[in-house]
This record gives sequence, structure tokens and C-alpha cells, in this order.
Amino acid sequence: MSLVNDLELEIENFKREYEKFQRGNKSAGTRARKVLQNIKKTCQEIRVSIQGAKKEEDEKDDLPSED
Repeated sequence: MSLVNDLELEIENFKREYEKFQRGNKSAGTRARKVLQNIKKTCQEIRVSIQGAKKEEDEKDDLPSED
């Protein structure tokens, strides 16, 4: 679950920086875009993790049972 926690923290960081940007802080806009890139990366890691778990489960289901 640490990837999900990382994603939640990144979203909170994005919200803070985006609010600063909306108040006129242009540097915060750059930081917000950087955080969005990190969010994209974390989301991709989560997607790969989910796909790997699904694949492992499918492989277990395909094994012949030893009954």
C-alpha cells in the first residue's frame, strides 16, 4: 500500500502548489507540474503492480491441481 500512500501525498503536494499558483505564484506552477509528473509516474507503477498481481493470479489458476 505504500504506492497508494505515495500517491496520496503527491496529490496533497499538488493541491498546495496549485493553490499558490492560482494566487499568482508562477514558481508554484512549475512545482505543480513537477508534482503532476511524479503522480503520473506513481500511477504507472501502481498499474504495473496491479497487472503483475493479476498475471500471477491467472498463472496460479492455470496450474493443474494435485487432487
